[in-house]
Amino acid sequence: MSPQIKTPLIGKTVDEIKTIVAQLGMPAFTAKQITDWIYSKRVFSIDEMTNLSLKNREILALSHEVGRALPSQESASVDGTKKYLFTTPDGNFIETVYIPDEDRHTLCVSSQVGCKMNCLFCMTGKQGFTSNLSAAEILNQILSVPEADKLTNLVFMGMGEPMDNLPNLLRALEILTADYGYAWSPRRITVSTIGVIPKMKIFLEHTKCHLAISMHSPFTDERLKIMPVEKPFPIAEVLAELKKHDFSHQRRVSFEYIMFDGFNDSMRHAVEMVRLLKGIDCRVNLIRFHAIPNVDLKTSNEDKMVFFRDYLTSNGITTTIRKSRGEDIFAACGMLSTLEKQKTKVETV
Repeated sequence: MSPQIKTPLIGKTVDEIKTIVAQLGMPAFTAKQITDWIYSKRVFSIDEMTNLSLKNREILALSHEVGRALPSQESASVDGTKKYLFTTPDGNFIETVYIPDEDRHTLCVSSQVGCKMNCLFCMTGKQGFTSNLSAAEILNQILSVPEADKLTNLVFMGMGEPMDNLPNLLRALEILTADYGYAWSPRRITVSTIGVIPKMKIFLEHTKCHLAISMHSPFTDERLKIMPVEKPFPIAEVLAELKKHDFSHQRRVSFEYIMFDGFNDSMRHAVEMVRLLKGIDCRVNLIRFHAIPNVDLKTSNEDKMVFFRDYLTSNGITTTIRKSRGEDIFAACGMLSTLEKQKTKVETV
């Protein structure tokens, strides 16, 4: 007889936990106790919920579990960056990256196993799509890294396209920002997208978190060569949608721009970026490319990046060159999980 599959409590909203409590015949006030144990005290097991009666803990444990799981692997960089590998309940692998920088401690979170979008420069895209992460699997990354108590910022820029897993993303964001959950300010959370417009609109309407757009070329024909999403959702239409929203106060929009030598780092690219972004209160992050296997693209040199930054800044667009972090620990997103996936495949043959 196979063991009963238990439902994780992590990833449940307070209303859902109230429903569970009522269905199990437990007192209504235990719902608040359970959410407090999960999200504030961050316990691993129902047994640790000591202000619930033994009987109620036993009833709850018959069908539910907390849903916490520690990383299965850790890689530490000389610059302090740490990449964690988590094994999902169905035996797949996702990556989470901790990035310390003076008083800022950022966690880069994954939203999917693999990715459908198949961007040329992305190792996760080479894996293809396996599954969406549940809200529990998303939140477990944040709860279960050793640096959980130090975190000041979250970026959903790990494996997968967050907007392609919108229901679980929104559920996780609700719990992260709710008083009963983590009570994080939305201003400490940034969600990245390559521009899935219909779902991006829902995200903008239902959250106050920051948004980052993966741009990588201002020209349609070039962007299409490296990002198939340009065909259904052209960058011009993404920008037109953004201009309908206010980014001048509590919420920020930024543009991620990986600089590829001889591909998107010329003067004409800088000029077109200024033209396209006119009227949008935003910032641009220029990013060095971390090489991945079987892709001929190379990163731009420092002089080109500095010129590009200075040109955009002089034309009113706040632009920074992002520090290159963790290059000695398979920094490119998807590298570590791909290696682990290949290793597991070999071991099972």
